[in-house]
Amino acid sequence: MARRERVMRMSVELPLWRALTFYRVLTMLYAVGLFVSAHDDYDRPGIAIAYFAVLCVWTLATLPRVQNAATCTKRFLAADLAVALIGIVLTPLVVDDQHILDGGPTLPSIWTAGSVLAYAIKGGWRWAAFASTPVAVANLIERGHPARDTVHNVILVWVASIAIGYVVEVARASERTLARALEIEAATRERERLARDIHDSVLQVLAMVQRRGAVIGGEAAELGRMAGEQEVALRTLVSGGLVPVSRVSEDEAEGAVVRAVEVPDDEDDGGPVDLRSLLAPFAAARVSLAEPGAPVLLPPAAARELAAAVGAALDNVRRHAGEDARAWILVEDEPDAVIVSVRDDGPGIPEGRLAQAEGEGRLGVALSIRGRLRDLGGSAELISMPGQGTEVELTVPKNDMNDPRGKAGTR
Repeated sequence: MARRERVMRMSVELPLWRALTFYRVLTMLYAVGLFVSAHDDYDRPGIAIAYFAVLCVWTLATLPRVQNAATCTKRFLAADLAVALIGIVLTPLVVDDQHILDGGPTLPSIWTAGSVLAYAIKGGWRWAAFASTPVAVANLIERGHPARDTVHNVILVWVASIAIGYVVEVARASERTLARALEIEAATRERERLARDIHDSVLQVLAMVQRRGAVIGGEAAELGRMAGEQEVALRTLVSGGLVPVSRVSEDEAEGAVVRAVEVPDDEDDGGPVDLRSLLAPFAAARVSLAEPGAPVLLPPAAARELAAAVGAALDNVRRHAGEDARAWILVEDEPDAVIVSVRDDGPGIPEGRLAQAEGEGRLGVALSIRGRLRDLGGSAELISMPGQGTEVELTVPKNDMNDPRGKAGTR
């Protein structure tokens, strides 16, 4: 079956970069507004006007630079911080002494924090601490002495930027962990799908060759022994499986990426399928099928998986209850679910036998039946009493059919 790869990307940083973009524009307008409202405090307004012209052009021209981590390079960060520092040290040259004594704002005002926050988002708390240090020094130079309000503002910028940088680092680690978890889940589901297919085909053939070889004897017995060895080896491989190494995008701006998610190309092709048509071939001399008179409609993938689970249950009847055992299939089309029951009159399953079989790598019930129903968002209940036969009840809720996680074949 042709399959395609579905890529999921996760990035907790992109919202932070978008917020920083708006912050830079708003604080630029705020700094200009402060100058306009307090222009009488400026002894050299011409220098201030020239600086604000540079600040506005720089802020607007570099908006694409603060869209993501990839475009926000170290060289840009250094230049951006330099613009803020120049504005701080120029403040004493353009304002009167009273402005400084009153604790008035510097030329860039709170725009400076945007430069420090860019460091924090780009490189974490260490970069934030590095960028906050020259800002603190420049503020002390501008004031001339460590006044209480200056120290307060410096510590505030320092703590806020380092805290944001730390949060970004934690978010990145969580993002990678989530990507790994999603990839493991996708790989596990794909492994279970392959295990079901192998169990329904290759393992059944190998087991039959082993049994027939032992009955015929001679060279066939040796062939049966080899088939038995291969069956054990294949069961071990299927029950163990491999999980691929998690993938992280080389472009930091795109965040973590999960590529181990595959979807069949024909999953959504065609309309609903009548489940009765897929179960009809199972009817035989010793298998009775009872079904509703109206069509039992399910999505194609769900109908196929449910029918395959019924087939796996009948295979277990033939293998463990014997060729002479009778089986009954009952199909119920409820308003919120489709229920298919498979019952036999065999000897039943001894207590603990299913757990023992799963430990031996015999995953017929665990994967071919329960695994299929779990992928459909349904359930498989097995009821067995020694000497009284076995009943498997397969339930597929209809309200999960539109949920991608509840479709057969979605990995």
